[in-house]
Amino acid sequence: MDANADKVDIIECPRDAMQGIKTFIPTKEKIRYLQALLGCGFHTIDFGSFVSPRAVPQMADTAEVLEGLDLSKNLSKLLAIVANVRGAQDAAAFAPIDYLGYPFSISENFQMRNTHKTIAQSTEVLKEILDIASNSGKEVVVYISMGFGNPYGDPWNVEIVGEWTEKLTAMGVRTLSLSDTVGTSTPEDISYLFSELIPKYPSVEFGAHLHTTPNSWHEKVDAAFKSGCRRFDGAIKGFGGCPMAKDELTGNMPTEKMLSYFTARKARTGVSWTVFEAAVNKASDLFSKYP
Repeated sequence: MDANADKVDIIECPRDAMQGIKTFIPTKEKIRYLQALLGCGFHTIDFGSFVSPRAVPQMADTAEVLEGLDLSKNLSKLLAIVANVRGAQDAAAFAPIDYLGYPFSISENFQMRNTHKTIAQSTEVLKEILDIASNSGKEVVVYISMGFGNPYGDPWNVEIVGEWTEKLTAMGVRTLSLSDTVGTSTPEDISYLFSELIPKYPSVEFGAHLHTTPNSWHEKVDAAFKSGCRRFDGAIKGFGGCPMAKDELTGNMPTEKMLSYFTARKARTGVSWTVFEAAVNKASDLFSKYP
């Protein structure tokens, strides 16, 4: 049996939790919150994004936030979202950033809405981002947006997901996170995708970036975990989602519920419950102040 079979990587996503909030959260408050997350023991923290401030005003201060963090006792790797070559170049200039996250939609409509590029254009951008990452000692995490279907009528099936997995891995992508952008996934879809893809691509780490309603989180996490997924994105209390998806009922996967699930199954997450509970309190304070 794989010695890492019971190890689960949790990616905490404060960037996803904050980016849709209309009121600008002061830089100092972002730093204070991220500082609380840095000691929890998450594998990775998706802390910010280098994108157009017009597109996502809340993330306009990502560079300042990073410079304000005390990373001397940091237990986590840092991931920043980038949407184009310029963003990748900006992010690559910061030594503490380990991962460049690139949202790649297999829904043509959503790719245009999210990045103003076609899928073909986005593929070319990704090639450049992979080069930038390679030259700067970073890794690229590709998020397959609309990985479980889309509300726009664009074609979707497991074969399409498989075809894109083949293309992206051939380009050199080694971490692929299947993203349930609008919460449309079913446990059956989740099980089928992960159980098909994970054995077929043993050199690729597959993650689950699942959005959920309050009542469906368990069945989604359960389906992914039992199908071999060991990388899960979440946000404390399920704050945030995707501002481009136009679905207010769906939020991020609640980290505290995932942790309870994994703890019950004796899976090792590396997260300290004591430190995490303090971070949950800070999250409650922050997101009640800036709803």
